[in-house]
Order: sequence, then C-alpha cells, then structure tokens
Amino acid sequence: MRSKYTRLFSPIRIRGVEFKNRIILAPPSPNHASPEGLVTPQFVDWFRMFARGGASILYVGNSSIDITECKDEERQLDLSKDVCVLPLSWFAEMAKEYDCHASLEVNHNGKDTTFEAVGHLPYSSSPIPGDSEKMRAAMEGREPYIPIEMDQKKIDETVMKYAMACKRMQRAGMDIALIHGGHGNLISQFTSPHYNKRTDKYGGSLENRARFAIEVVEKVRELCGENFVIDYRISADEIIEDGMRFEETLKLMKILKEHGVDMFNISAGLHSEGLMKYMRYWLQDYTMPRGYNVHWTEKIKDYFHGDIILTAVGSIMNVDLAEEYLAKGFCDFIAMCRPLMADPDLPRKAAANRPEDIRPCLRCDECAKRLGMPRVINCAVNPISGMTSYLRDGQVPVAREKKKVAVVGGGPAGLTAMHTLIERGHDVTLYEKTDRLAGLINAAAAPAIKIDMKDYLKWLNVQAQKVIKAGKAKVLLNTEATPEMLELEGYDAIIIAIGAEPYVPENIPGIDKPHVMWAADAQTKFRDKVGQKVVVVGAGEVGLEAAHDFASEGKEIAAIIDMMPNPPFLFSPIPKLLADMGITAQYGTTLVEVTDNGIIAKGPDGKLFEIEADTVLLAMGMRINRELIDRMRHCAPETECFIVGDAKRVGGNITAAVNGAFQAALHI
Repeated sequence: MRSKYTRLFSPIRIRGVEFKNRIILAPPSPNHASPEGLVTPQFVDWFRMFARGGASILYVGNSSIDITECKDEERQLDLSKDVCVLPLSWFAEMAKEYDCHASLEVNHNGKDTTFEAVGHLPYSSSPIPGDSEKMRAAMEGREPYIPIEMDQKKIDETVMKYAMACKRMQRAGMDIALIHGGHGNLISQFTSPHYNKRTDKYGGSLENRARFAIEVVEKVRELCGENFVIDYRISADEIIEDGMRFEETLKLMKILKEHGVDMFNISAGLHSEGLMKYMRYWLQDYTMPRGYNVHWTEKIKDYFHGDIILTAVGSIMNVDLAEEYLAKGFCDFIAMCRPLMADPDLPRKAAANRPEDIRPCLRCDECAKRLGMPRVINCAVNPISGMTSYLRDGQVPVAREKKKVAVVGGGPAGLTAMHTLIERGHDVTLYEKTDRLAGLINAAAAPAIKIDMKDYLKWLNVQAQKVIKAGKAKVLLNTEATPEMLELEGYDAIIIAIGAEPYVPENIPGIDKPHVMWAADAQTKFRDKVGQKVVVVGAGEVGLEAAHDFASEGKEIAAIIDMMPNPPFLFSPIPKLLADMGITAQYGTTLVEVTDNGIIAKGPDGKLFEIEADTVLLAMGMRINRELIDRMRHCAPETECFIVGDAKRVGGNITAAVNGAFQAALHI
C-alpha cells in the first residue's frame, strides 16, 4: 500500500540531482569527529540510523572551513585540508547505500570563536565583540577581545576556504552543500547591519553587505560546477532591532538566487546576541508553537510567486504537519533534527502509514545540553542514539538465553525495559500498582502547554496496548509487587523501576489538612479540588510547572516559596513564562505551618508571615523507598537485579529513566 503522505514522499530533482523524498535531517553536531576534525567510524555509525530510516539528505552541523581560526565545538569537522576527503567519503558512501545524500553545513562563526579555542583573536566583518564575549570578559575581569576586521586579503582567502571546503565535499562524493549564512555566523556578520559597520565596498548598502556572500556562492559554483546543488541557510528575520529584518532578507535572497543559490533553508534569530535571547527562534522549546518558522517560508513563496525552492525548519514535530505544509505550498523540503533523533525511522513509519508508532520528540533539548558538557550527543527518548557504535544496525540483540524477567513499575523506565526485554526474547511480566501506565508522565503531560509530552504519553500507551493485545508480555495493573510475590514467582532477573515518592515532612503542623496535596496529584487526580487561590511550596520544575499550569487556568498563585537561598539553575522556559505573568518565587523561605486559611512561612530575615490560600501544593522533592528496593534486589540472583530511573537516583529525568532502563535490559 502506498503512503498517504504523498507529498512528503514525492521525489524532486535539482540540477539533475534527485532527492527521493522531502525529508531532511537538519544539521546536528554529534561530537563524533576526531580531535583533528575528521570523520570517524563512530561518526558514520551515528549518522547511519538516519540514512537507514529513510531521510533524503543528512546535513552535519557547523562544519568548519578552518578550525584553526573558527572553532566553537569540541569535535567539529574541519574542511580546510585535503586529508579530510577520504574520511568524508566514508560518510558519503554510507549514505549512498540507502539512496541518501550526505552533506555538511559549511560554516565560519567569525567573532564567536573564543581566543582560547584558536590562540588568536577572532575574525569578523567589523571590530565589534559579541555579547557572549562581553559576558566572558566581565566574568574573567578583563576587557573584551576585539575581533580583527577582515581586510581584502583575508576576505579573498576566506572566500576560497568556503569554496575549497565544498570542493572537498564534492571530491568525497557529495553533490550538495549547505552554506551557513544565518544565525549571526560570519557570512551574516557581513550581510547584517547589526554586525557590519564597514565603510568600504563590503559595507553600507544591502548590495555591498551582500558582496561577501555573493563571492562565496560564485566561487563555490566556479569550483564545483553546474551539477552541484548550493543550499543556503538564512535567518528570515534576525529579530534583533538593528539586524537583518524580513523585508531586507527578501531582497538579499533575490540577489543570492540570481547569483547561483539553488535553495534556501529558512530559519530565524541569532546565536549569541542578547545573551542567547534570540536563540529560541531557531531552537524552540516545548512551550513554543509547532512549525514556528513556517510562516516565513509561506511569505517568501508569495514574494517569489512560488519560483524558489525552500526548506522549512523549526519545530515541525510530526509528519502530518510536514505533509500539510507541503500540500499548502509553503515549502519544498521539511527539515527535522530533534524529531528524527527521537525516531530515525520516522520516514519509514510514515511511508508504511504507521504514524502512531513514531516516537515523539519532547523538545526537552537533552540532546543540545550534552554538546556543552561536552559529551557525544544522545536523546532522552531514543537510547539507541547514544549507542550507535555498539548497536550498529539499530537492532537490539536477541538474548543468548531466554529468561523470566520481572519489571516493577510502569513508568517510562519500566515501559522502556519491558519493550527492550521483549525485543530480546525474554518472558516479561510488568507490575504497576496503579490503574494506569506511564507513571509521572501523566502529571508531566497535564498542563495544556505540554503538547509534546501529551504526544509522548499517548505513544507510551499505544505501544503498551500493542504489547498487551499481542500477548507479548503480562502487564498487571493495580498490582503492587512485593518481595514475597517476586520470590514466589522465581524470576531469573528483575528490573526495579518503582520511581520515588513525594517528600512530605511529618513535623509541620497542618501538613495533613484536606486542602494540602502533592502538586502532581493536583494536576491529574484532584484537579477539581484545587481552589482559586494557590500557594506552591517548592520551586523546582514540578512546583513551577504546577504554578504555571494553574495560573494559565485562571487561578491566583498567592506565592511560590522555596527554602533554598538562591534559585536553582533550571534548563527550563517556565521561570520566564511565570515572570511574564508577574509571578516569581520567594527563596530562602520555609514552610512553618499549614493553617485553614493558607500557610505560615519564615522569610530569609527569620520573621514569620502568613500567606492566604485555599489550596497548598507541595513540590518539596522526592525520596527513594530504599528499604523496599533493598528487599527487592535479593528476589533474583543479585547480579541480575537492576535499579533504574528515580528509584536509582532521585531527581532524575526522562533521559536517565529511559536510557538507564534500556541499558539494563540490554544486559540481561
């Protein structure tokens, strides 16, 4: 049966180069290159899952035209020398196995290279430091490093570096390159009035500011010929007030199209200006709308009367959205990065009309966080992403010996363990003490704003129901596993995924009053019992998300208090959303008593004060039932008992739960 996604799977030819479908891997940086910036076998293994999954183009992010002068990642590709060609060919030839095009995002980040990374001052269009450098200088107690304004000799040299980078890609077997002209990198440091303050032929008017970009494109065409596709990444609008705004971008695109650009990848925003204020426009978080930048491509299509090839990118989270945008003529390609990392088989599943089986991305950015640590890239919901060299074909190995295995707990860790154990051929029984699966994902998905988490919750349940219906495992709801029960069954192995319990201090007067409840329970089981005026005790992610959830519903958040003296660092957009609503947490503030009318708290000055509320939500952390776990871990051979998720480390997250459970199941 053919796919219902007819436009998504329509081939397209550009300059005689055929692309089998419209799905592009938007450029990730996996940290798998060698220290010298060369492709490695691990690099090829990581990208193989996307080629095998059915994408038509695989872009690699931020590939440097010369890492001796532009380097801002621990392990990024270097295209400055011929030695890169052979390793690049491993990548290109792997992609060809799957009728896929390997390619690179060719870049120079200009002023944003640190002095420490290359041992000299960075280069840019103008001698103006960026906001990130100003911040580093302030933290280190020094003056900011001033970028070197590129003279004509340096400009000519750099133009040739871009072109030679593309030529080396072509020699390696690639027939398309993505030139990065957006997000405040070097090319856009010339095209944007925010960065370019030159008074020579490269500054001033748009035509002058476009000159460097034109020279790059023309030199690439000269060296690579007519059968090489030039893609160009651009910020439709830099958003920043004095930057390249949309109306001028349209004119720039017209100029570049006339000078040889074949297609445009339409993003928005900047990297580091405003201390990452504009980053959200190209790396959206889970609170932001889907298809965030597609309205730009729609407008660009109108401006060019359809006579332009565009790639839409930015939170296009599922294939139904992708098909819709293509059907409406907003774009010609759909670029996805995080959704394909969450499920590299997304194209194959869509082609087989199985969209319900596509594992959803959470937009949690666990992948992006790892790059700064630095670590190799991984995914919160797709643990194979971190083990592609070990599981080279993306297949879980069948166990040498079939075992009888218990999984205790039906949250994301327990469900991951169950599915992995089934794939390995084991006899699996899952115990869940409540009447529903997915554990804390039920509460995490409760807020209206958590649309990605809702999709994940639905996916978890759909996949579990398929297992139950097919009889592949025994799933026992409303069944609290006890050590005695487990011992009686005689399991060969046990995975303990019971999570953690909410911490409720016993020594606080009134803590057991009926209007006091755990925040997660309030969002799921007792939502109708939450009053109009709410106080939240605990300013971690659970407490802040609950506060935002109920505030969005129209409740009054009387206060959020937390005993910590300073705000914890949370990689979360919720604190800003709360601040926009006029809600901020009070730190260094302790709950002393719960009264019938609210709470009594102690402030940082040691003084007691009252906060009126008709509902008190507790989000004071979690604790592990170690006594129960220690008893369970002896109900099978001890070397075959594994503790995963919050049962192993309180305060973990979906990444730890899913990846830990997968790895445990892999070794039984």
